Amino acid sequence: MKNIILVLFLIMSNLFVFGQEKNVNNYKFIVVPDQFDFLKQKDEYKTSSLTKFLLKKNGFTVISNSEQYPKELRDNPCSGLNALVVDKSSMFKVKVVIELRDCSNRLLYTSEEGVSRLKEFKKGFQEAIRNAHASMNDVVYEPFLLETIGKDKKEIVIINPVLVEEEKDVKIDTGLAEINNLEEAAQVSPNNDIALANNTLYAQPKENGFQLINAKPQVVFVILNTGVKDIYVIKDKNGLLYKKGENWIAEFYDGGEIVVKKYSIKF
Repeated sequence: MKNIILVLFLIMSNLFVFGQEKNVNNYKFIVVPDQFDFLKQKDEYKTSSLTKFLLKKNGFTVISNSEQYPKELRDNPCSGLNALVVDKSSMFKVKVVIELRDCSNRLLYTSEEGVSRLKEFKKGFQEAIRNAHASMNDVVYEPFLLETIGKDKKEIVIINPVLVEEEKDVKIDTGLAEINNLEEAAQVSPNNDIALANNTLYAQPKENGFQLINAKPQVVFVILNTGVKDIYVIKDKNGLLYKKGENWIAEFYDGGEIVVKKYSIKF
């Protein structure tokens, strides 16, 4: 169990943590709450409005949590960051930092402290937020290549996806009605590239996740659960599997290049 948790942590870390700047800059959306935790009213002192206005200057699509989300963000909530202003004020100074967190509430970026000595709360918090934002020159939206090569090429077709090595005690469930003539077990070499007849995979429960098999039957991926609905870590691959609309997207790195493949998965 400890080994599985460690693998999950390492894969997630390798996928997302390429340095703080690269990580946050590849998110398209930033969501700003209408009310920060240290305030008593929505948009008190215009703190939310100001934060939203400032972060738009960094090239992100910034929305408040009360607005209707764009379809892309609704389909993939993890394509957005959450921006929080955190109060660190002392008796004589207003001090804040701006935090950027992912959909799992994992802290990805913290600005430098923005400080104000103004006594009036509205002016003090606004000045502090502006000063905190001024330190965020390294935060600029830089889309992945996947989003910049045009709509007609947004999905990279991979004919021979690399199969993950199957555990020795894994057996194929012969009770799946959708698959005919299943063998009792599938032995898959990690170096054996299999051209899939179609993009339909079948999920079989495993400890902490599923194995995904094709109609051969052969194991294509072993996926591990995360704390986020419809998002899985691909075991032994530097990548994720997530749901987008009615399809599932496997996105991982192979030889330093990102690979994206669309599947229909029957759980």
